Amino acid sequence: MNKREVAELKRRFKKENCTIQQMCGCYVDADKNKLVKFSQKFLNLEEDEFYKYLEIAAKGLSGTLGNNLMELEFPLEEEQVGGRQQILMALRDSKLEDEGLLDTYYDLIIDSYDYVGNYLITLYYDVYDVPLKGTDELAMDESDEAYEYILCCICPVALSKPGLGYLEGEHRIGARIRDWVVGATETAFLFPAFTNRATDLHATLVYTKNAKEPHEEFWENGLGCGTKRTATQKRDAFQNMVVQTLGPDNEDTSDTVLDVQQNLNDFILLEEEKIDKDEPIPLDGEMISEILTDSGISEQKAEKIKTSYESFFADTLPDAKELLDAKAIKNNEVRVEKKQLQEKVVDLTKKLEDAGVITKDGEEIDVIVKVHPDKAEQITTAFVDGQRCLVIPMDEDEEARINGETKVF
Repeated sequence: MNKREVAELKRRFKKENCTIQQMCGCYVDADKNKLVKFSQKFLNLEEDEFYKYLEIAAKGLSGTLGNNLMELEFPLEEEQVGGRQQILMALRDSKLEDEGLLDTYYDLIIDSYDYVGNYLITLYYDVYDVPLKGTDELAMDESDEAYEYILCCICPVALSKPGLGYLEGEHRIGARIRDWVVGATETAFLFPAFTNRATDLHATLVYTKNAKEPHEEFWENGLGCGTKRTATQKRDAFQNMVVQTLGPDNEDTSDTVLDVQQNLNDFILLEEEKIDKDEPIPLDGEMISEILTDSGISEQKAEKIKTSYESFFADTLPDAKELLDAKAIKNNEVRVEKKQLQEKVVDLTKKLEDAGVITKDGEEIDVIVKVHPDKAEQITTAFVDGQRCLVIPMDEDEEARINGETKVF
């Protein structure tokens, strides 16, 4: 599935587009007991409940593909009689109206979902008449595909925080009654997948709120699919390879990591000029080695990182964009600006020394560069009333105010 297909389905989780026919669920406590089970027509829900359950469903299709959203395929044995894909097929075909089958699937989730605490399982059944699209990508009224699917969302349920409130019956302020509140969707899956805007019975789309530690045990045992690393897991693993090889206690390691990320970003920008921006950029060991050496890492250490990298990603090469840390790129921009400012201070200091201008501990120099960083090269000296002064070119409407007053150096 791609971003457009996910977005197309997610648009259905708005009241004006919603056609969800059936919803059912099960509330499970920390001891894995089924406390409450329910089932009803979705469109018959009270308005407040309707919007809350719709919000839970929409969250199950949110996030970034390859990170929060992952498409997993079923092994052939799971598509045989008794396989977990077959159970999902039966659930979908029953339109979530077979209580015995639902109870069996709740048990499967409870047995395979590793969670400490209470949680809510919700299941939705819907049929989407997929409209045809013309060559201009605009939807037409005709439809030749009925996409029949189920969506399962698992949400944590926790006690509300303690606090004070108005106790109406007692006409006083007192401790609020704490109750169990359903949180945002933590894990979800859509079956079958919606590939090329059509039913794909061989795959499911899974959602995880926590991309660092997804519930892989549920993907394997509850759905019967293998697992894939999220983009966050891939990025963290690569960062760890670099840090451990360079030495976590080395004071230069942080700067080198930023250099690696910047060179990786530059590499991606160059590659994107050759291909479509949505196309993946498989990053092999040789490419990684070149990026590392360009970042000032010795050949010996670069080779060590390359070996770890090729071993970790032996099955499937990551997309270069999956290893990119947006926060590191921003931090590097700040570092570069700071370095450029420091260089300007050094250059200006030398000019002032050459001109024989004396400053007080360099304080005036720092202020000048911060206020006029673009004019550092134009600063000169001149005699005013018999004294050598620093001259800063100014725009017509500009005043250099330092400490609340115009200052002459």
